Amino acid sequence: MDEIWIQNVLHGDSEAFRQIISKYKDMAYSIAMSVIKDEFYTEEILQVSFLKAYDKLDTFKGDSKFSTWLYRIVINESFKLVKKHKTEIIDFVEAPPEIPNEIENAILKLEIDDQKYFINEALKKISPKESLILRLFYLDENNIKEICIETGWSSSNIKAILHRARINLKLILTEIYKLNKKGLY
Repeated sequence: MDEIWIQNVLHGDSEAFRQIISKYKDMAYSIAMSVIKDEFYTEEILQVSFLKAYDKLDTFKGDSKFSTWLYRIVINESFKLVKKHKTEIIDFVEAPPEIPNEIENAILKLEIDDQKYFINEALKKISPKESLILRLFYLDENNIKEICIETGWSSSNIKAILHRARINLKLILTEIYKLNKKGLY
């Protein structure tokens, strides 16, 4: 379906691009939010990214999926904004302390809505790269090779970031759980 919409857009049908936006806006938002961590700037990045995609649509060769091409634009624009604003990236401890099984079990027992809320809160607290890789790997269900194409990063770099991201996410979720249990979150 993407190919039809792309051809229609290239032949002057701007309505077809609305279909593309409608199909990809949620995942594009999720990707940008994982890097930017601010709703206002994320909306700005989406506008810039979709405009850039529209303007450069004639350069899409079809060597990869359209979504891969579009998400690469979103990722690049997101990191440009982070660099522009020189957002501080928090780097967490490399070797996490041992987490008691009772805490792990409690995290798993949270209601689904609570899990989503706490995971999103935790994703806001980890670095943009880690958050992005977790979202691409788990939410968008991309494999390492697809993430390499979307980000332009090496496979070993992605694996290292994914490993570090899992550790940091677990640490943050544990802290959030402890605070929540005390009624402080």
